[in-house]
Amino acid sequence: MPNGLCAEATTRSGHASLTINMKILDVPQSGKIGTMVSYKTRYGQFRRRYVVPRDPHTASQIARRTTMGRARFLWGKLTDEQRAAWNGSASGNRTRPSLNQSGRLSGYLLFIRTNCNLAAIGLPEILDPPDPPRFGRNPVGQLTITNTKGDISLKLSVAGKPAKYTIVLGTKPRTAGTTYADHFTILGVLPDPDRGVSDITDLFLAKYPVLHPGSRVFIQTVQQINGCQDLPKLTSAVVPAA
Repeated sequence: MPNGLCAEATTRSGHASLTINMKILDVPQSGKIGTMVSYKTRYGQFRRRYVVPRDPHTASQIARRTTMGRARFLWGKLTDEQRAAWNGSASGNRTRPSLNQSGRLSGYLLFIRTNCNLAAIGLPEILDPPDPPRFGRNPVGQLTITNTKGDISLKLSVAGKPAKYTIVLGTKPRTAGTTYADHFTILGVLPDPDRGVSDITDLFLAKYPVLHPGSRVFIQTVQQINGCQDLPKLTSAVVPAA
């Protein structure tokens, strides 16, 4: 089909109709246009029909929305001097790139992001911008999974002293052949390492209690200082047979 659109027979009569997800040949784009939504993946540019997002109102969703609402409320309570300080602290910083484009980070966005990051690990909000952090190398390394007669444990190697708050994120287990994962969820703060190893078994199983042999586990770690975070570091491992 023209423009790289894909079609398949989806009716009993065998007539072709557009698939829900279509790979297209077009300039990089992201967002909704009419009844279609464009987005870019590692496999190329895709387009699909717009559907109203499912909103299950999970506890984590409600908590995030409450946190953002609280941060927006606090922004309105700041003095002009405090808002000016946040704007000054944000000056020169950019938003996270999307389609190789980014914009200037405003003081408002920096305030919201900083306080949401703090709240995610149970720390109190701050009203004044913190000093810019200086991140060292993330010392968290490879994930190792063991299975002793059905007793599964997940451990991360730690070759050095991590930041005081190093956040562990994970996704639901995937098939062993999976090489990519997204939609990571915060599991908690990295437990103190013991002899170069940090045990994250309880953190992971509290969120994803069903873990079958042969499935792959993806873990990200992010260092956080004063509500600011460095880039995530990824590791994965396959659950072995007992």
